[in-house]
Amino acid sequence: MTTKSTAGQLIASVLQWVLNTGLLILAVILVVFLGKETIHLANVLFSTGEEASSYLLIEGIVIYFLYFEFIALIVKYFQSGYHFPLRYFIYIGITAIIRLIIVDHKNPYDTLYYSAAILILVVTLWLANSNRLKRE
Repeated sequence: MTTKSTAGQLIASVLQWVLNTGLLILAVILVVFLGKETIHLANVLFSTGEEASSYLLIEGIVIYFLYFEFIALIVKYFQSGYHFPLRYFIYIGITAIIRLIIVDHKNPYDTLYYSAAILILVVTLWLANSNRLKRE
């Protein structure tokens, strides 16, 4: 029996190491993209352009927050003992849908569906933060 549990613990340790290494590599990649997005936002902000410039700035800010949230999710994973909190995924989902509304807002029904999805995610966030489900 101890041989099986020792082998299982070894496999779990190796897989945890692979996961942690992959997440660290992903964090470095996201930091690089966050830097590139910062440079892009500065270029859009200081360029002399017309209405498209403000549209690009708003879209860039939302993308910036997506990178920021993914990096925060990875940081929280290591701080909370190798656990991904559900609420961070919900925040990322809400931000991603907001970006989708900004980018694709031609069809009013699609915008209504996206808004309903945001409402569902907000209700889910409220439930996840309730005392019955909160583990942090």
